[in-house]
Amino acid sequence: MAKKDYTELAKDIVAHVGGKDNVKSLRHCVTRLRFELKDESKADTDYLKARDGVVTVVKAGGQYQVVIGNHVPDVYAAVIAQGVKGIGSLDTDEGDDVPASGNLFERFIDLISGIFQPFLGPLAAAGIIKGIVAIMAAAGITPDKSALAVILTAAGDGFFQYLPIMVALTAARKFKLNEFTALAIAGAMVYPTLATSVTALQEAGISNVFGIPFALPSGGYLSTVMPAILAVWVASVIEKYMRKVTPDVVKLFIVPFVTIIVSVPLTFLLVGPVANFASDLLNGAFSGLANFSPILYGVVLGALWQVLVMFGLHWAIVPLAIQQMVTTGMTNILVAASLPNFTQTGVLLAIILKTKEQKVKTVSIPALISSIFGVTEPAIYGVTLPMKIPFYISCAVSGLIGGYTMFAGATGYSVGALGIFQYPSYVSPDGDFSGIYTMIIGTVAAIVISFIIQYFAPVPNLYGGGDAPAKKPETAPVPELKEIKQEILAAPLMGTIVPLPEVPDQVFASGAMGKGVAIDPIDGVVVAPAKAEVTLVFPTKHAIGLTTENGAELLIHIGMDTVSLAGKGFKSFVEVGDVVEAGQKLLEFDLDTIRAAGLPVVTPIIVTNTDAFTDILTSQERQAHTGDYLMTTVR
Repeated sequence: MAKKDYTELAKDIVAHVGGKDNVKSLRHCVTRLRFELKDESKADTDYLKARDGVVTVVKAGGQYQVVIGNHVPDVYAAVIAQGVKGIGSLDTDEGDDVPASGNLFERFIDLISGIFQPFLGPLAAAGIIKGIVAIMAAAGITPDKSALAVILTAAGDGFFQYLPIMVALTAARKFKLNEFTALAIAGAMVYPTLATSVTALQEAGISNVFGIPFALPSGGYLSTVMPAILAVWVASVIEKYMRKVTPDVVKLFIVPFVTIIVSVPLTFLLVGPVANFASDLLNGAFSGLANFSPILYGVVLGALWQVLVMFGLHWAIVPLAIQQMVTTGMTNILVAASLPNFTQTGVLLAIILKTKEQKVKTVSIPALISSIFGVTEPAIYGVTLPMKIPFYISCAVSGLIGGYTMFAGATGYSVGALGIFQYPSYVSPDGDFSGIYTMIIGTVAAIVISFIIQYFAPVPNLYGGGDAPAKKPETAPVPELKEIKQEILAAPLMGTIVPLPEVPDQVFASGAMGKGVAIDPIDGVVVAPAKAEVTLVFPTKHAIGLTTENGAELLIHIGMDTVSLAGKGFKSFVEVGDVVEAGQKLLEFDLDTIRAAGLPVVTPIIVTNTDAFTDILTSQERQAHTGDYLMTTVR
């Protein structure tokens, strides 16, 4: 089956969140596009809610969440193709920073979700593998008897062992730190012989550095979370300062050198101990609350969990469960929140059997399938929440089931798995299956009880034509999209792609000359980015103008202030009026000559008639080879 094209939907979403320039960052979970917008007032929420292909819109946790459903990865890719900045593209330009939106709590939720969300999928997969290993061990298949058990143990434990590295990577994206610098810091925290070396020092009576105590927590920093987050934040502050004060000529290695050599000692001597203390305090408080009255805790968390998920507030709890698990090898913090998806399954099944609306059946069937696998947003936003009563039933039954799971003492030994994939997580390493039995009983009870209650409760109509009056107003039709003409422009040089605001010239950086991008070249050859007519060759050969077939007027300006070289080191291979093909050589220049004059070599490629286009989309990559995709002009 051909893959569905979501380009038009993506364009419409971008246009109605205020345009790509209004988007600070974008990531996605299993059902939602999670935008961080500069100004939410520019977004047309009513239009997006009515748009075919969008389930609903939620504004919570400092995020503008466009709920898509099961096809969100494809829609995300289509939105990124429109030039929106995704979570994988990091711009470290200090001048481009925009203060996080929302109050302090909302910004905290956004920070936590941004750090943990990108690796929840692999984390869940590793947790399932750990559960499979526990089941194998219960059957006598252990690492000392089976090579397969050795391999799967490594596959399941490896992610958790080196969790600081995963956390450092995603935290670097949130704090705008060079990702490889963050990995270097996290690598030091989990250095293989670190614990042995510290033990040897202690035995020799050496336990401080510059008078500051130096010791590792029990087990070192393997599998920890908070120390890596705080270490990366500290490093981001140091790096930002160093980028401002370091000359460009040595910035490449001086900035990471100073950042690492300062951050790593600070992490071991100050940041790590403080973070571990805070983690222990939080875990103790939450575990104490659960132990004070397990049943009450389970009822409250189970009943409220779906509401928390709707607003993204569950991210305040998820990291605590991860930290508890990697610290103690088990967790009960989220047990009560593990089965609400099955209460959605139950009410949906009853709705499908009772409703007279074909559209409700059409929406409910895939939502029911998703709920079995732990994804409830299609059910909540598409069916049960608009109907209200089914959502209330689901929450009430979830509270009941949450109280039961806590009363039965179910304990998880990994985190992240959802729906029917979570059961192996409740098999203890010593082969105790009581937890999995508890969760299976809870699953059956959640489905059956919610189904029975909903079956005997009224099923409201959503679209009219059933046994209750329609309550949802008609939505305005989506306006027809106009034809869009695009032209792809290739990279005319080889080097590092530089966002325009980072160009060391205010005229170019401000966009006064037009939109575009720049390249910090590693060789001295400029080729045509598309078929075009040469409209300008500056006498000093340091700049060239082109007009493409789609009418884009391009300026390629080699270096900054290079006009002062009076043509020294530059050579042109074309003249005004020539028609050139994509990839044809235009200019050559000598990098050493420019650098010897103390001038920057970063080269802007500008669309000088930007106003003639609907948008100018630029590559989100950091490196470009000649001929690689660089920009798209959109009319």
